[in-house]
Amino acid sequence: MAEARTPAQIEADIVRRRQELAVTLDEIGVRLHPKTIMDDAKARASAAVDRTAGRAYVVANRAVSDVRAQLVAADGAPRLERIVPVAMIGLAVVGLLTLRAKRRR
Repeated sequence: MAEARTPAQIEADIVRRRQELAVTLDEIGVRLHPKTIMDDAKARASAAVDRTAGRAYVVANRAVSDVRAQLVAADGAPRLERIVPVAMIGLAVVGLLTLRAKRRR
């Protein structure tokens, strides 16, 4: 069975619980404060942007490395057998776009 508590023990328990409730209410007040909410939202948005930028950098870096591997030999020498066709295609695309722009005028 439960021990009988003295009035002093009961009062001490009530004081302790009041203090705990005060701390809890202070924490809730801080969490619900508009500045805290805005700061949390800014931090989440910043983290999302950082993650997205990091992923984009990794993808772009991988793409550049893949293209470089196709156009440059392991010793660093350019692979002309691959560069020349790519350059010709690029020039053809630019030429077609230029002709199209002139026809629209």
